Amino acid sequence: MGSGLQRAQSFVIVATLLYRGSHLAVGVLAVAHRLSQPLQFVGLAAALGLSVLTYGAALRRGRFDPRHIWADVLVTGCVLPLALCVWGGVREPPTIAWAMLLGGSASAAAAIALERLHAIAVVALLVVTHVIGYQMVGANSSVVLGHVNSLVSSAVMTWVFRWYLLRQGRLLDDANSRALAAEAHKARYAERLEHHRALHDTVLATLTTLASGAVDANAPEVRERCSREAAYLRRLIQQTADEVHHREIGTALEEAVRSVESLQLRVTAQYHALPQVPPEVAAALGDAVREALNNVRRHAGTGHAYVTATGDPDRPGGAVVTVVDRGPGFDPERCEPGLGLRGSVHGRMAEVGGRATVDTAPGEGVRVELRWPG
Repeated sequence: MGSGLQRAQSFVIVATLLYRGSHLAVGVLAVAHRLSQPLQFVGLAAALGLSVLTYGAALRRGRFDPRHIWADVLVTGCVLPLALCVWGGVREPPTIAWAMLLGGSASAAAAIALERLHAIAVVALLVVTHVIGYQMVGANSSVVLGHVNSLVSSAVMTWVFRWYLLRQGRLLDDANSRALAAEAHKARYAERLEHHRALHDTVLATLTTLASGAVDANAPEVRERCSREAAYLRRLIQQTADEVHHREIGTALEEAVRSVESLQLRVTAQYHALPQVPPEVAAALGDAVREALNNVRRHAGTGHAYVTATGDPDRPGGAVVTVVDRGPGFDPERCEPGLGLRGSVHGRMAEVGGRATVDTAPGEGVRVELRWPG
């Protein structure tokens, strides 16, 4: 549907289209009774063609093209009434009234499509042309004044109508923007609160214990815990306010990283602009990453792995996660993937509509890429 401003603009175009349609309907009824005056058929066909061009393009683009408006004003609003008076055999006010009506819808479209001075010039041009046309058919002053009032009123009321709708559209867009900003702030606050609680239960608890002297700071298990929590803290610091990961997918990946860090594998993880994915997809990504990291720990001969997770630039809403190690790698043509790689990585991704690929060569390490959707 677009923004509120776009919907307001589209509604104004439709409203002026209906206004022009009512005038064309009057023209069809009027010309149908004048079979002996072919120029009136030609004039009506020209007005119909310009209307299709002007309003059809406006509906497609969401705005009027000023060139189409000027063509409509000059041909439908100015040339057509004078041509009917000079060459069309029109001699009485009722026989030219349908053509004069089209000037009202032309002035309405000009009032909302052109700059203010140009719109005023169009209305003035239509007034002069239509006054001359009515004088040529001998219309009395009341008819002329009433028509001039209709031309000016159509332009003024349409302009006011458009101004009001666009104003309401902007107010609606502003309200939506504030609501989205409030939701984003609320989500960031909730994420920050969750991190505060996690820090309280991990890093702060460890530091408090060390400060009290209750444990030996050089004990292997204490050093291992400090290493894990330092890595977790480092990942929190690397995230900017705009890069806070979505809770489901971020939590799943973080749990996978923590589980292997406790088994003496150091993991450097970076997350950026993670999308919101279904819970089952987040779980599959987390489980697949855990197994890929387990493979690094068991087979790579290195104590360090790298995890990168981001949104898929080619598919809005998609996710790409990579697990990389700098171990010796292997020859994919000579080594069959083990059960863990087939079932826990490829299998899990396939079950949720994703895919996993392994890129490796002897001496080049291993790169496992998880992509959803596949």
